[in-house]
Amino acid sequence: ALGLDGFIVPHADEHQNEYLPPSAQRLTWLTGFTGSAGAAIVTANRAVIFVDGRYTLQVRDQVDMAVFETAHFNDHPPADWLKANVTPGQVIGFDPWMHTRGQAKKLDEAVTAAGGRLVPVEPNPIDGLWTDRPAPPLAPIVEQPLALAGEAAADKIARIATAISAAKADAALLVQADAIAWLYNIRGGDTAHTPLPLAFSLVPAAGRPTLFVDGRKLSNQERARLEDLAQVREPSDLLTALGQCGGQRVLIDSAFVAEKLAAALTAAGATLVETTDPVSLPRARKNAAEIAGARAAHVRDGAAMARFLAWFDTEAPKGHLDEIAVATALEGFRMATGSLKDLSFDTISGAGPNGAIVHYRVTRDTNRPVDQNSLFLIDSGGQYQDGTTDVTRTLVVGTPTDEMRDRFTRVLKGMIALSRVRFPKGTTGAHLDILARHALWTAGLDYDHGTGHGVGSYLGVHEGPQRISKTGHVALEPGMFLSNEPGYYKTGAFGIRIENLVIVTEPTPIEGGERPMMAFETLTLVPIDRRGLMLDLLTPDEIAWLDAYHARVRTEIGPLLSSPDADWLAAATRPLRETT
Repeated sequence: ALGLDGFIVPHADEHQNEYLPPSAQRLTWLTGFTGSAGAAIVTANRAVIFVDGRYTLQVRDQVDMAVFETAHFNDHPPADWLKANVTPGQVIGFDPWMHTRGQAKKLDEAVTAAGGRLVPVEPNPIDGLWTDRPAPPLAPIVEQPLALAGEAAADKIARIATAISAAKADAALLVQADAIAWLYNIRGGDTAHTPLPLAFSLVPAAGRPTLFVDGRKLSNQERARLEDLAQVREPSDLLTALGQCGGQRVLIDSAFVAEKLAAALTAAGATLVETTDPVSLPRARKNAAEIAGARAAHVRDGAAMARFLAWFDTEAPKGHLDEIAVATALEGFRMATGSLKDLSFDTISGAGPNGAIVHYRVTRDTNRPVDQNSLFLIDSGGQYQDGTTDVTRTLVVGTPTDEMRDRFTRVLKGMIALSRVRFPKGTTGAHLDILARHALWTAGLDYDHGTGHGVGSYLGVHEGPQRISKTGHVALEPGMFLSNEPGYYKTGAFGIRIENLVIVTEPTPIEGGERPMMAFETLTLVPIDRRGLMLDLLTPDEIAWLDAYHARVRTEIGPLLSSPDADWLAAATRPLRETT
């Protein structure tokens, strides 16, 4: 009816959030796929869904393979598929609110090269078919206190305005909800697991910024506070405001700003300055208050995890646990802290072969019992007002096989190598990624996900721009939070991942060295299951690191536990040398 030969459906909203509000879950509505990254292309006689290496198993469980073909997002991305499959004269539609300027350029180049035409389509045709689509979210916006934010919003705005001026721009258009939350010291609840207020902001190099947010989210007190910082307008006013930017140089991050907004600026006569969002690096460099909050959150979370692990060790041998029961119990231990705001993501609770599904999410249909003589992978985290946590432990139930112990030990060796590394200014995550993989590579093994992602301060559990991966090309700087999480996955058998969060420290000298070196300070305080180890594979230095780590866990977490949990922790963290 729209005269289209195909339509592209990304996992996206207007802000390019990782976790989408229910009203934006168009890809899930269409396909059944619930992962946090993906896209589909539907034509008159074909449909293909694109996922990355985290979801190659999950997609086959959730999507009708009689209808959809699958493709790898990185090896064969949507633009390549379009270039290979569009025929001359075909018209492919896309929603310009759901695709960034950068994505739209690649798609247009691919379709044009194939002799077709890429056209924006509004409103999104799925919205007319999705008869029970939820309403957009209207969660209240609250202030993140200065004691936890560590810097007043007015000072942040002034800092960002200086950066905009240095980029030779007159203003910057901010669309990422976490960037806006950080800038204005606000939090919300418009998306699951991340306290985000969905909003836009136009920040000038000189003068008052404008915050475009649904006024129904603001109490009188919060509106008054924000109006001291900025002009507050409705999101429906955004396109009008962009239309008044003629003759200005407007900074946009083409990896996040929707094509609709970039096109509106161009149509108004503005010049686009396409560069990195000016908030991303300042937000990534955590200040002293944010670091102190993270440390406090991890002590609290570590105590909850210790209670959970003690419970698991008691209950798992009885043979009555399943994945849902384990995930529910862990959430209960975190809730018992009295400080939990939300989980930081859906808990990955994988028994046996389900642990090999990297981003597995248990459902009633997939729920497996916790078998004896197996491995159980639990990846979870909490959102506390002073910090965001994310920890993975692989737990031994009964007696592991030698293969399990070998793989477990190699994964741990990689995690320890990253934990101990010293590195100079300018080092990127790509430079360090091999350290986490080396012990696996020497045995002909690897894993198909990045080794570490950035983490926010009571914001996104996945936060850029820093990362540790083969494609992590942003230099690491003091104050950045990252995960350290190598893994190994044997399809149909078991999965192993061991994850701690770390902070990049200030450079310090090394005795006899010539240059000061940064390091990683480990935040996570949770025992690592010693029963999974093959001690002959560990070096004396690695054993010393693990013993020291466990001694720190025992010292910091032990006083928060009562017996018998404290007794369990003492046994779980005793030195390895006592068992050699």
